[in-house]
Amino acid sequence: VQLQASGGGLVQAGSSLRLSCVASGFYFSTYAMAWFRQAPGREREFVSAISERGHMRNHAESVRGRFTISRDNAKYTVYLQMNNVKPEDTAVYYCAAKPRFSDTNSAPSYNYWGQGTQVTVSS
Repeated sequence: VQLQASGGGLVQAGSSLRLSCVASGFYFSTYAMAWFRQAPGREREFVSAISERGHMRNHAESVRGRFTISRDNAKYTVYLQMNNVKPEDTAVYYCAAKPRFSDTNSAPSYNYWGQGTQVTVSS
């Protein structure tokens, strides 16, 4: 199993960024996918989740209206579109997978994790 996240970088506040996470080694379309993030000195926190076929989504209140999660099951890929980013969005972003879209904001409930991609937002 592998989750390869990419798309991070250094951006200015107010700009946009799209993260991608390519999965392999499991049947992607039967897994809910999520993004978490972890800033220095802070615990890993939930960002967004999407159900197995993309019909349901859940976003943390801190990113609602700015970030959108989506997926392409044919490409085994989940995306995080980040608009109007803020300095407080600076963190390492991780993608994660679990077999059911439930308890989506619980990091320990996820089976598989990617290696993370750094997002840095300058003011």
